[in-house]
Amino acid sequence: MFTGIVEEVGEVIGIDQVPNAARLSVAGPLVTTDVEHGDSVAVNGVCLTVVDIAGSSFTVDVVHETLQRSSLAKVHIGDRVNLERAMAVGDRLGGHIMQGHVDGTGTYLARDPSGVTRFALPRALSRYVVEKGSIAVDGVSLTVASVTEDEFAVALIPTTLEMTNLGTKTPGDPVNLEVDVLAKYVEKLVACHLPPAEPGKAPGDNGPDLQE
Repeated sequence: MFTGIVEEVGEVIGIDQVPNAARLSVAGPLVTTDVEHGDSVAVNGVCLTVVDIAGSSFTVDVVHETLQRSSLAKVHIGDRVNLERAMAVGDRLGGHIMQGHVDGTGTYLARDPSGVTRFALPRALSRYVVEKGSIAVDGVSLTVASVTEDEFAVALIPTTLEMTNLGTKTPGDPVNLEVDVLAKYVEKLVACHLPPAEPGKAPGDNGPDLQE
C-alpha cells in the first residue's frame, strides 16, 4: 500500500527486454537506503517488486499486463520518475490509500499560472472521479478540483511541482491514473440493485458509452 506522497524523483538508467516483460533500472538514492530484494516500490504510481539492488539504483520487472495498462511502456532512459516505498504500519497517511494498481492512462493538457492543471480522463474512469475526491496521477495523491466526462483538474502547489515530475510535464505527455478503490467496491456491491446495464455501459448508467 502507498499514500501518494512522493519520496524522491528517480531516473531511469536502464531498460532491457525480457520474455513478456521489461526490466527497468532506476536510480533512487533515497529509496535504496533501506529497500531490499522483494520489497515494493511505486514507480510513477505503479507498484513494482524490487528484483535487484546495486548501490543507489534498483531493478524491477514490468510484466506485459502492466505495460498495457500504464505509461511505463513509453519510458526512456533518462526519464524522471516518481518513487515511493510501500508504507509501513504506523506511518502517517499523508495522502490517501493507494494500491499502486493503475486503472488507466490520461494525458497532461495544460497548467495555468495559478497551478490549476488539467488532464484528459478516459470515460471508462470518469464515473469514479468526483469533485473534492482523491485521485493518483503518476503516483501523486491529488484532490480533484473539477471533473467532466472526459477531463479533470487539480491544483498543484509549488512544492508538488518541485518534488515530483509533474512540474516537467508538457502537453500530450501520458500519465498513470489510479482512482479511489472504494468507489470501485461500492459500484460492485450495489450493481445487483441497479437496472440491467445497456451494452457498453456500467450498471444503472444511462450516460455515454464507456469506450474511450
